[in-house]
Amino acid sequence: MSLAAFLLALGTTCRITRFITKDTLAAGFRMWIADRFGDDSPVTYLVNCGWCTSTWVGGATAAYAFSLDTTAWFQIPATALTLSYLAGVASRWLD
Repeated sequence: MSLAAFLLALGTTCRITRFITKDTLAAGFRMWIADRFGDDSPVTYLVNCGWCTSTWVGGATAAYAFSLDTTAWFQIPATALTLSYLAGVASRWLD
């Protein structure tokens, strides 16, 4: 995997992890998980823990990156997700 693909995979992992664990748009999903499995279940903990979720998201992203790193099927969505993550980080610093 090239350095560029690695950095895109890193940004993608950060953005998807942040979306699952913290984003308001995914709050319904997190609440559904808690309702379905209980507040103290490992699955509920997983979708609320950035460290935990990033392990699984990173693994899936790495597999995707290794198989498609030189194609637009990886580069376009990974670039969009990485830019989204970086824009979010920048807005926190600038606000």
